[in-house]
Amino acid sequence: MKTLAGRTAFLTGAAAGIGRALARALAAAGCHLFLVDRDADGLQRLQDELSGSGVTVRSVVCDLADAVSVDRVVMRALEQTGGIDLLINNAGVCCYGPTDQMTQAQWDWLMSINLLSPIRITQALLPHLLLREDPHIVNMCSISGLVAGGRLAAYHTSKFGLVGYTEALRAEYGRRGVGVTAICPGPVRTNLYDSGQSLRDGTRVPLPPAWLCATAEQVAAATVRGILGDRRRVLVTPMAHGLSMLSRLAPWLIDFANRFSRNGRRRRLEQVRAEQRRQAEQQEIRKAG
Repeated sequence: MKTLAGRTAFLTGAAAGIGRALARALAAAGCHLFLVDRDADGLQRLQDELSGSGVTVRSVVCDLADAVSVDRVVMRALEQTGGIDLLINNAGVCCYGPTDQMTQAQWDWLMSINLLSPIRITQALLPHLLLREDPHIVNMCSISGLVAGGRLAAYHTSKFGLVGYTEALRAEYGRRGVGVTAICPGPVRTNLYDSGQSLRDGTRVPLPPAWLCATAEQVAAATVRGILGDRRRVLVTPMAHGLSMLSRLAPWLIDFANRFSRNGRRRRLEQVRAEQRRQAEQQEIRKAG
């Protein structure tokens, strides 16, 4: 896509975080917006903020886990805008904790939003995008779609799948003039952590250290550059670049780091069990006395 001015973007997860930063960046570049999010108040605040930006801003509340609602929103976007030039599948959720403790309902919820919804929206818009001049598709994939760690299996699975879908689209439709880009940032402090589900009672999804994180504005700026440059993949943050390189050149180092972490947890578990045995023995001694 050579320019954003005068084009129309369909953007999910727009009310906060990376989505809000993207909406601001696109509006500043002269791009009209159709914004989607489940946060009605956040959407309204953003629409009010952008009302004087010189572009047309429309918004609709939608739960992307509801396939019927997703289909209706896509049809509404096409009817109200007259056509979509740029699709950005940005919305995402996470579930943190031991994989063996995840319920099927949690798997279904996460996969429906992170992977199946982007596929559903793209499949619905693709015939229309093919009729547009210089269209583009962006999927917010994450470094978690290239390198995996522990306690985020569902999130990793959805993002690995989204990376694969993005690359397949680019391979198939790049020859037909459709730009397709995978955005793979490292950690970004957004509502993803606040709204994510934790499998540990009374705890929240842990925040990454601030020094490891990019800002939403940095990711938005990198995304805009990726669109205009028709980039296949955009990595954001030194951590993302480093992990991506490690996964290709020295994957055994990632295995070592994961095993080292598991060894540490195993030692802590052994210490807890030893303390429990000691306390049980002391109780038996007191009872016997």
